[in-house]
Amino acid sequence: MVCSVVGMEKACVILERKWWKYFVFGLAFAWAGFFVAVGQMPSSEAAIWFLNVGQGDATLIRSPEGHNVLIDGGPGTVVMEELSEVLPFFARQIDLMVLTHPHADHIEGLVEVLKRYKVGSLLLTGVSYNNVYYEEFLKNVRDLSEAGELDLYFAEASTDFVVGSLYLDVLYPLENLAGRKFSNINNSSIVVRVEGVGGGEFGGRSFMLTGDCEVECEEEVLAAGEDVDSDILKAGHHGSKTASSHEFVEAVSPSVGVISCGETNKFGHPHSESLRTFYRLGVDEIFRTDLDGRIEF
Repeated sequence: MVCSVVGMEKACVILERKWWKYFVFGLAFAWAGFFVAVGQMPSSEAAIWFLNVGQGDATLIRSPEGHNVLIDGGPGTVVMEELSEVLPFFARQIDLMVLTHPHADHIEGLVEVLKRYKVGSLLLTGVSYNNVYYEEFLKNVRDLSEAGELDLYFAEASTDFVVGSLYLDVLYPLENLAGRKFSNINNSSIVVRVEGVGGGEFGGRSFMLTGDCEVECEEEVLAAGEDVDSDILKAGHHGSKTASSHEFVEAVSPSVGVISCGETNKFGHPHSESLRTFYRLGVDEIFRTDLDGRIEF
């Protein structure tokens, strides 16, 4: 599949599950009838959950076909509890895992997810950063990749992803950052716009997910001239005043804003300046994990 964007061709990686990876789940699926009866089978509706992981980020997206995309994992291991509450117990597959950047409040939970779930593919930047969780994560990734159990991709705007009926348009980084060092690692964050392909439950709906991308990163995304218009915008950097600039929010023109942050966090997130930006631009519906808990669309 080739995606034409602003006159340039963008390669699309189509992620498909391989039948032989699923024989270990045979017994679980034998109980499918039981779970239909008790209402625990996954529905055919697409869904996106902004998981309640405290002061951090973790977003789970499910395609109508039942594919799972997990973007970041929050701090600690609370993401495991959140996943267990939104996915049936036998759903142990993450088709695509995305690590936006290696700060602890985004990567720590992914270390445990990588151990407990079958992860088909991983998208990350591969930037250089000293963090004990990042070191453990990369070691596990190398082991799985060398064993042929994990497909590894380094993010760049020229390569997008199709997972079932989901289209993940990678907007940032503009080029491969593997091995690069950043004075502000937030501005290496993967920015992705998610929408449906071919109609279906996600058809016509779009979500802008920006990790901890700050104003400098937002400016680069806008300068690249790609389509950023989205129905729902997850505020960058937990609603910090260093992100969600007037220009970026205006270009995205969301009808709904989402902020992932912890209760009474020491950083003062979300910042009143960011909230005012949303309100000034007519984004009156704002959901916050610190006030609303897990958020589902």
